[in-house]
Amino acid sequence: MNPTEAFCPNPDCPLHGIRDQDNIHVHSHKEKRYRCRRCNKTFAETKGTPFYRRQYKARFISEVISLLAYGCPPQAIVATYRLDERTVYAWQRAAGQHSKVLHEHLLRPMDLQQVQADELRVKAQGQVLWMAMAICVTTRLWLGGVVSTTRDKALVKALALHVRACALCRPLLVVFDGFSAYVKAFRQAFRSPAPTGRRGRPPLVEWPKVVLGQVVKHHAKRKLLGIKRQLVARKKRIVPPGHPLDDQASLATMLIERSQQGGVLNTAYIERLNATFRSRLAALVRRGRSLVRQVARLEAAMYLVGGVYNFCTWHESLRVPLYVLDSRGEHRRLVGRTPAMAAALTDHRWSVEEWLCYQVPRRSAIAVQRHKVFPKTAVLARAA
Repeated sequence: MNPTEAFCPNPDCPLHGIRDQDNIHVHSHKEKRYRCRRCNKTFAETKGTPFYRRQYKARFISEVISLLAYGCPPQAIVATYRLDERTVYAWQRAAGQHSKVLHEHLLRPMDLQQVQADELRVKAQGQVLWMAMAICVTTRLWLGGVVSTTRDKALVKALALHVRACALCRPLLVVFDGFSAYVKAFRQAFRSPAPTGRRGRPPLVEWPKVVLGQVVKHHAKRKLLGIKRQLVARKKRIVPPGHPLDDQASLATMLIERSQQGGVLNTAYIERLNATFRSRLAALVRRGRSLVRQVARLEAAMYLVGGVYNFCTWHESLRVPLYVLDSRGEHRRLVGRTPAMAAALTDHRWSVEEWLCYQVPRRSAIAVQRHKVFPKTAVLARAA
């Protein structure tokens, strides 16, 4: 037990959610409880984690959640460990909710350079669900996702809100497919108020360095006929004529060169991420029998897989060379990195148990900003 890493979970306490205030001490080593000297309340060590009030040990729960996060069907876990199916789904949902809060807490605005977005069609029991996700191409970081029962504007707006909360006002290329709702959603998301000094709400001005690209695939009888790559033209000229940023084609080429070391406009990275989620989430397997029944369960499973992918999984394309000089001479070896390490969010690879044991002290600034930009969109997507 380490009191320096704990904080008071009492919302009425003046030191609620603040660490290193010398107000937490050990109340009972046997029961693993802390006490806050400010409000004089006691709380368990596992408060705020998926292990809170569980009858099994944390290590065993972490092993089961690790299997779920790497694609093991829940029926196999039930048959192997002789657990109740409702218990396994309860652990998965608690871990997914914890991963969502932790994801919003740890992610911060960064220079994304290129983002790719796409949606997955999920066959559920008696219905069809849609899961929209986005990825940062430079660091392979999963930026978040939204689950809805319909593929409409509310779904895409909620996804654009996730991307906007993680982006700095820097040159950015957003690539998506031919779904028309993407254009308006990302244009509305990447706007900032421009104060005029007058009364009333200031006008919203689009970011001048954001370029939108589309990759439209034409199929006929399940065969690919052709691919159309195009940049979405702006409605109004925001930068002066002749400015280097006025040429969207050159800006897009520069961002592609920086983020993926050359190539053409594509959605290959988000499609590869979709394949990773299909392999790690049993409900997304094609022609499988592990169908999802609730939207909340699919959303929790998505955030669990995304959190483990970002912080707990080595990514082969992110390896960097390390030159070592010893008695045998100079030789090179490759050092692995996770997407979170590539994005400078952490300095080491997390274990699944470490991911689940992390306690979020306060609501992050990204979570507050996400609900400020499109408050109604988030409600509509969640209600759907």
